[in-house]
Amino acid sequence: MRGFTLLEVMVSLAIMAGVILTLLGSVNYHIGIVANERDNTTLTLLARSRIAELEQSPAKGEGTFAPSHPELSWRSELLPTDLPGLQKLVVRVKRGSDGREVVLVRYLAK
Repeated sequence: MRGFTLLEVMVSLAIMAGVILTLLGSVNYHIGIVANERDNTTLTLLARSRIAELEQSPAKGEGTFAPSHPELSWRSELLPTDLPGLQKLVVRVKRGSDGREVVLVRYLAK
């Protein structure tokens, strides 16, 4: 019977190590993308809910989303526009730890 030589085993192990490292790098990259998108979705949904609340009684203000998201803060601004009868409502949701921010704008009739 003929077996594998040490050189053949070493080459196959090197190829397998390269494949495994490439696969792990790819998985790690995609996990980072998923986490980033999850964070963006959370910030956007919270900003949309704050805009929905502020549409009822538009005003300037700021606060946090405690207790569910104490690391996130929001700030709203009510700005005039060039068009009469319209106001610009700007809501910013920001994470304090990394500075990530989502800004949503809604135009409201006066």
